[in-house]
Amino acid sequence: MATEQHRLTIATRGRGATEISREVAAIVASAAVDTGIAHIFVRHTSCGLAITENADPSVRGDLETLMRRWAPDGDPGYRHDLEGEDDMAAHARSLLTGVSLSVPFAGGHLLLGTWQGIYLFEHRTQRHQREIVVTLLG
Repeated sequence: MATEQHRLTIATRGRGATEISREVAAIVASAAVDTGIAHIFVRHTSCGLAITENADPSVRGDLETLMRRWAPDGDPGYRHDLEGEDDMAAHARSLLTGVSLSVPFAGGHLLLGTWQGIYLFEHRTQRHQREIVVTLLG
């Protein structure tokens, strides 16, 4: 089995979704591995990864609305708030989005569906530099 591993650094603008499909696709396109699985992993506990619709931005806005309902900032029941009101909510939201994805690829192309995109969801309100590890297995 052939493997390759790459790292991406993504600057976020604070809470919200940043599409990273192009960055991952560029890694796959330049790889020596032709067919396999791209495993994408974010090395943080207050952001996450998701595959969702990439055509209508209102989808990502609605997902953020749902995350605010499911994991609100500053909930008085939270005990963990060392880094502010969004601290525990960000950790909970990372469980909702997850920290890794697997996407098949072939012929140097990700095999995403027509309306699918790969997104880094920043769950903190402040900007951050996030590190993503992309491992190609083929």
